[in-house]
Amino acid sequence: MKIDSKYLVLATIAGTLVVLDQLTKIYVHANFQLGETVPVIQDVFHITYVRNTGAAFGIFRDSAPWFRDVFFLSMPPIAMAIILLMLRTVPNSDRIQVFSLSMIFGGAIGNYIDRLRFGYVIDFLDFHWRDVWSYPAFNVADSAIVTGVCLLLVIMTLRDRAAKKAAQAAAQRA
Repeated sequence: MKIDSKYLVLATIAGTLVVLDQLTKIYVHANFQLGETVPVIQDVFHITYVRNTGAAFGIFRDSAPWFRDVFFLSMPPIAMAIILLMLRTVPNSDRIQVFSLSMIFGGAIGNYIDRLRFGYVIDFLDFHWRDVWSYPAFNVADSAIVTGVCLLLVIMTLRDRAAKKAAQAAAQRA
């Protein structure tokens, strides 16, 4: 049985992301007290141990525990299944789309592992500007998901523009 290269790319990228994500989270969990912060770049970037019981940016963190449990334990497998279905239609040659889907897949697994182990996600990358502005803490898995989604949006936008230009050119020739 021959395996398409896109599935090998998925396994490699997702696997690498999961290992990197989990190693960084294990380090923070083992070496930091909850809420402890260590400046890396003063007033800009700190490593801060945060437990996120919600979704991205803490969405749903104040929801009923039964809702959070059902939602956060069912959504990642559903998202991963959708990604695998989407990947079936992507040609092996479409490396950027395969890369993007692999990033999202790996990020989903990384955060799902935390949900299964702890009931929350470990976040620690803390960007802010002095006491004026603060971005919610995040982790390697979150970064992979956001990067993958942004790349997909760029791909879709560029393909949509190219299709419109092609349609306009065809209409002008007619």
